Amino acid sequence: MKGFPQAAREALADSQQRRNVGHATRTIRAKRAAVVGEVPDWEALRAAGEAIKRSAMARLDELLVQLEASVQAAGGTVHWARDGAEANRIVASIVKAHGADEVVKVKSMATDEIELNEALAAEGITAHETDLAELIVQLGDDEQSHILVPAIHRNRAEIRELFRRTLQDTEDLTDEPAELAEAARRHLRRHFLAARVGISGANFAVADTGTICVVESEGNGRMCTTLPDVLVTVMGIEKVLPTFEDLEVMLQLLPRSSTGERMNPYTSLWTGTTDGDGPREFHLVLLDGGRTDVLADPTGRAALHCIRCSACLNVCPVYERTGGHAYESVYPGPIGAILTPQLHGLREGRTLPWASSLCGACYEACPVKIDIPSILVHLRGRVVRDAAERGGLRERLSGERLTMEALARVFASRRRYEAAQKAGRAGQWPLARSGRIEHAPGPLHAWTAFRDLRPMPRQAFRDWWRTRGS
Repeated sequence: MKGFPQAAREALADSQQRRNVGHATRTIRAKRAAVVGEVPDWEALRAAGEAIKRSAMARLDELLVQLEASVQAAGGTVHWARDGAEANRIVASIVKAHGADEVVKVKSMATDEIELNEALAAEGITAHETDLAELIVQLGDDEQSHILVPAIHRNRAEIRELFRRTLQDTEDLTDEPAELAEAARRHLRRHFLAARVGISGANFAVADTGTICVVESEGNGRMCTTLPDVLVTVMGIEKVLPTFEDLEVMLQLLPRSSTGERMNPYTSLWTGTTDGDGPREFHLVLLDGGRTDVLADPTGRAALHCIRCSACLNVCPVYERTGGHAYESVYPGPIGAILTPQLHGLREGRTLPWASSLCGACYEACPVKIDIPSILVHLRGRVVRDAAERGGLRERLSGERLTMEALARVFASRRRYEAAQKAGRAGQWPLARSGRIEHAPGPLHAWTAFRDLRPMPRQAFRDWWRTRGS
């Protein structure tokens, strides 16, 4: 990984992408504000959602065992996967056992996280994404840039050109949304009708009934979960809820926070298998993938409360300016800044805790009240301590503390402060490049490892004021 600072600079240079992302996030923010404003007990709903997720994480071990028993009692099969590689092997073996070489997929962050499509391709199995935005990403050999709308960085004209290059009978296609959607619909219909295996993620799973819930806006999820003979659901273990009644709260919070809708257009619920209705075989793959490690951190574990609504992305000024690709993760934005480093280890994505501001907008928008700013600060401390434990940083940290003590003495005296300003202006220019100081010398290197400094101006305000006054 290049790291967020370098990836962000590259994203900032793409003015078209910034316009696309900025327009889309502003539109979603406005829709969300309108529908949330209609709910008089919104804060009470947020508190209820937080309490449900906190309780579920505290009882995760027993709830997962209960979920397994409930799914099996309803005719399903449960598989446990310690990591993405094991989950991929399980899914591939199920597909091959049924003689299939193609599958249709519902949009799923968990399968993106473990790179299931690539693993299936290596086994000779083609995975067809059926969500419109995911299809756009797949056809363009692109990367997701948003949790809810993975192709948010593309505008209509770009999508039209992509469809013209990759889909049949689209030579006269315009960039009207209805025409673009119809072109995708015609392309996907034959895959829906021919597929023997469908793959989905899960927004929620209910422990006491074994019910799986998928919410979506296009109807493609309904096609994938009902038409094929075999359905495989890959679910992160944190998606479990204790009771069916808990869905009442979550299904009020999620659509308003994600798509700005009062109710989700398509909410699919299924419990095991039913003779003559839907798939004849159901498999649930429970994915750990680092989640129990996240659970072990009393502060960081709140990241597992996330219901993947993307509200934090849409209010984050850093995300709006840099877009999702700068985070180099399927989980971009503020939630990605606290979830990715924990799922994959602090050494991978170690710059991400610095990839979001501490303005608090993400916390105010989160429907389950995840205190993202506090977790960001916590993870920054963990990254520094981890580096220190690996050696070579203790001395720099000690030097940084000494530097801060010296700065405190300088700031305590006007005379020393002004003398330091003059010395700093004289000594900084060999270090400044393109209006930034990216690599400070000596003990200050630990500071610039994660931050750029702005050079001091050539004239201090007080010097300018004295000149003006005379």
